[in-house]
Amino acid sequence: MNTPHPTAEPAAVTRAERRAETRQRLGEATYDLLVIGGGILGTSVTWHAAQSGLRVAMVDAGDFAGATSSASSKLVHGGLRYLQTGAVRLVAENHHERRVLAKDVAPHLVNPLTFYLPVYEGGPHGAAKLGAGVFAYSALSAFGDGVGRVLSAKKAAAKVPGLRTEGLKAVAVYGDHQMNDARVAVMTVRAAAESGATVLNHAEVTGLRKSAGRVTGAELRDRRDGSEFGVNARLVLNATGPWVDHLRRMEDPGAAPSVRLSKGVHVVMRRTAPWPVALATPVDKYRITFALPWEDQLLLGTTDETYEGDPGEVAATEADIAQILDEAGHSVRDEQLDRDLMTYAFAGLRVLPGGPGGVAKAKRETVVTEGAGGMLSVAGGKWTTYRHIGRTVLRKLAKLPGEPLGNEMEPVSDLVRRVPLPGVARPNAVAHRLLADPDLGELLGPATAGHLASHYGSLAFDIAELVRRDPALGERVHPDSPEIVAQLVYARDHEWAETEDDVLRRRTTLTIRGLDTPEVRERVAEVLGREGGAHAEGSAPAEGDAPPAA
Repeated sequence: MNTPHPTAEPAAVTRAERRAETRQRLGEATYDLLVIGGGILGTSVTWHAAQSGLRVAMVDAGDFAGATSSASSKLVHGGLRYLQTGAVRLVAENHHERRVLAKDVAPHLVNPLTFYLPVYEGGPHGAAKLGAGVFAYSALSAFGDGVGRVLSAKKAAAKVPGLRTEGLKAVAVYGDHQMNDARVAVMTVRAAAESGATVLNHAEVTGLRKSAGRVTGAELRDRRDGSEFGVNARLVLNATGPWVDHLRRMEDPGAAPSVRLSKGVHVVMRRTAPWPVALATPVDKYRITFALPWEDQLLLGTTDETYEGDPGEVAATEADIAQILDEAGHSVRDEQLDRDLMTYAFAGLRVLPGGPGGVAKAKRETVVTEGAGGMLSVAGGKWTTYRHIGRTVLRKLAKLPGEPLGNEMEPVSDLVRRVPLPGVARPNAVAHRLLADPDLGELLGPATAGHLASHYGSLAFDIAELVRRDPALGERVHPDSPEIVAQLVYARDHEWAETEDDVLRRRTTLTIRGLDTPEVRERVAEVLGREGGAHAEGSAPAEGDAPPAA
């Protein structure tokens, strides 16, 4: 595993040259729109702005979706709990976006998932109420995922051996979807770039450019080599997630806080039993704890606690992990919750509107503000409706007083609503073609073929072609993972991967599987074309969806 790959050393120069070329483009042009932050909101706005004909650039201080946007519950869902507040229209809109993503935009990345909502004696909700709720929920999606219904405890336990049956009265059943958020982010960045956007990660904003009191760009530092450069733009959009107020204070030191933060932690466990459905268990009247099958693991969470610290230092604590395991124990058998089974834990920050009350009850909505220097700041949002939010923000930009974007952009209403992400294809068909290839089928095997198909779609054939040219690239990065070395090369050359964590945590699933070993990290470093592993998360400067320091 420690043998350097022959393509590693030349790639280092190629990557450096690519970054230098991108910096030069950013520094020489005047963009219609500069988007700061490459998370859910930044990538969506950049993608839609590029489609509309704007000359758009996007930068991020860390990796794309490097913080909160790759720390979600991995769900693409209508939001069952929103029915409690009477938000029927919101649920219907969420369902629409969910089904468009799954059917037209990203069927290779968004997968259907059946949910079980167990009803226990003494629980916060009764079987009749939840049964009516899941029926209404499925009706709002035009029964596209079947009819919400109630199962007996016996039938549910037969389907999910890990389900705790003590005190179990019934199980409500409904349908939603899930995805790998980091992969969706990378594909969205790729879609934006293919539409003409200029993008650069690991580029930290150190200051804002101003002219006559108006924000007209940003000063940046490339975190990879320390070089400094600037970007001019007619309009700057602050989409920095948990750092949104930090950047607003660069524009106006007296800017009042516009958002508050809620910490959400998840724990990943190795499965000891089949787990064909997701469990969504009510903890109290407002909160649900999830036990989700994801990437061959079991994903547990989440927490919802006020966070007031440095966004760059958010992390899962022992108390967080203990809380998640304890709450999971309401519906998950003890043998699946053994701490020895834990492979990974991660934390993210929800960006919520400012206001009174606890964060668990706060509205999940997008906040848009305009600063004294004309910089637009946008915060909030979620993956399910990220395309819709991107279009909404673009409409706001088009209607700004003084029309800073002029008539440069196509009307948002004219944009094609269901533009697919790169690689759009049916994963089963892609996997079948890979396995049917006489040169590749046996070399890849069913696990790797299925993994490539469900994470890259038709782009899996590009990775397969690398293996065809060099069979050594078909070697698994770790024997317990379906990922192969060709994916590391592809991440380096086509997906803006710069650090080991970019590859291990966000371009592949090696970290969440608990396979981020020193040997694996060294292999990734060799393919990236540099020695050492100095950029491990937690030891490097904070990597996220925004600049953590002025």
